[in-house]
Amino acid sequence: QVQLVESGGGLVQAGGSLRLSCEASGRTFNTIGMGWFRQAPGKEREFVVAISGSGGMTAYADSVKGRFTISRDNARNTVYLQMNSLKPEDTAVYYCAASKMVFSTTRYDYWGQGTQVTVSS
Repeated sequence: QVQLVESGGGLVQAGGSLRLSCEASGRTFNTIGMGWFRQAPGKEREFVVAISGSGGMTAYADSVKGRFTISRDNARNTVYLQMNSLKPEDTAVYYCAASKMVFSTTRYDYWGQGTQVTVSS
């Protein structure tokens, strides 16, 4: 079992930046792939970014490439999502997720409670 706690959401103007954090507990952190997903009002949840257990592999949705950066600190059991050049269309609830696999963009087994990110125009 893995517990995930997100933090760092909020309200920001277009062009601004936010950093989300997700602290995990309950399993050896460097063996699990981590990811971020988001869900905007009236839309389905979508993949944003993933990182492997070691941090050596990442994958990004085309919509965030060049603007978002995922990283992880395995000593702190924490994964980060640095979001720059934010756009109003980035507004969503962002979810941290953990996979039983060392790296995945689709298969996630544990989910955080979500944190709201709102980008004003």
